[in-house]
Amino acid sequence: MDIKRAGSEPSAKGPEEYFTGAVRVDYLFQANEPARASGAHVTFEPGARTAWHSHPLGQTLIVTSGCGHVQRWGGQIEVIRPGDVVSITPNEKHWHGATATTAMTHIAIQELLDGKAADWLEKVGDEQYSCND
Repeated sequence: MDIKRAGSEPSAKGPEEYFTGAVRVDYLFQANEPARASGAHVTFEPGARTAWHSHPLGQTLIVTSGCGHVQRWGGQIEVIRPGDVVSITPNEKHWHGATATTAMTHIAIQELLDGKAADWLEKVGDEQYSCND
């Protein structure tokens, strides 16, 4: 058993190549062989969002605070709130983030396949994001 104490690891800034706006990532756990699951507590400031991306084995998002958006390729922008659980299927192209006016935090859990958790694609432009809060 291992207990990782809250605040024992420094927060990381979401890399600009994968995110638009201010994003803070607090890694919760990493996949240790033979396990493949990893998780992070991710906070998006208003207007911040991921780039389009997919996960080879899918992803689960658990919204813990604020109000956000999630969208699958070709689908509608969906509003997500605390307590919502979003199940993203393997290789489903999608993005997620805060609304234009409200920050959003979620726990993101995904599995690694051959050491990779995500395939990052193009950024979500302002015209695609166009939130209607």
